[in-house]
Amino acid sequence: MNKYVERLYNGIIKENPTFIIMLGMCPTLAVTTSGNNGLYMGLTTTAVLAASNFLIAALRKVIPDKVRIPAYIVVVASLVTIVQLLLEAYLPAVNELLGIYIPLIVVNCIILGRAEAYAAKNSIGLSFFDGIGMGLGFSVALTIIGSFREILGAGSIFGFKITPESFEPISIFILAPGALFTLAILTALQNKFKLPSATNGSGNGSIGCGGDCSHCGGSTCTANREMISSKDEVASAKTDKVNKTIDKKDQNIK
Repeated sequence: MNKYVERLYNGIIKENPTFIIMLGMCPTLAVTTSGNNGLYMGLTTTAVLAASNFLIAALRKVIPDKVRIPAYIVVVASLVTIVQLLLEAYLPAVNELLGIYIPLIVVNCIILGRAEAYAAKNSIGLSFFDGIGMGLGFSVALTIIGSFREILGAGSIFGFKITPESFEPISIFILAPGALFTLAILTALQNKFKLPSATNGSGNGSIGCGGDCSHCGGSTCTANREMISSKDEVASAKTDKVNKTIDKKDQNIK
């Protein structure tokens, strides 16, 4: 599989941020009262994710390691501000619909997690596609959850009535508790059918691997193994150098 296509597949299927790694639960639970809301929130987050991954990958050799997290937040906050201003100018209805959850994208753990786990360690192209893949995976998840809640809670999908007149909507599904019920049902189905998920320790992501990074195929764990291996090589080289110096001194003494 092409490495760029693999990044898209990874974000949408293999390490879906909502269904597999279970990150970004705040907008997942709060915004998904309808399919439209979930789709708009997902696409907005995708734009920020792709752009932040691109910039952080481009600046990864410039940003000092000690201040990398504050630097990532500054980059993400700047991009979120730009996106919000664009929405206010060209899509005011969407901006009003999402409300406070647009500024909260700044602290979305999916964005900061991908910046730290992937963009800071990989090329601009791969990081950009990783951001798109993760964003699309997030969009798909939010749209599915929002559509599920909208069908049960209002008898419609994307604003179109699809249920017969005799159907009595379960209004609790479009209220706050409905988000928890929906997520619980989907998670229970994942566990029932033994699908990868952070809740059953079988996912391929950084959380779903159950902490066993040595046998995990997730991108975060792979990056961790490479970083540890690199550090071990540096430490081993330093040890060898010290040992050679000691041996040389011993020979001089003799």
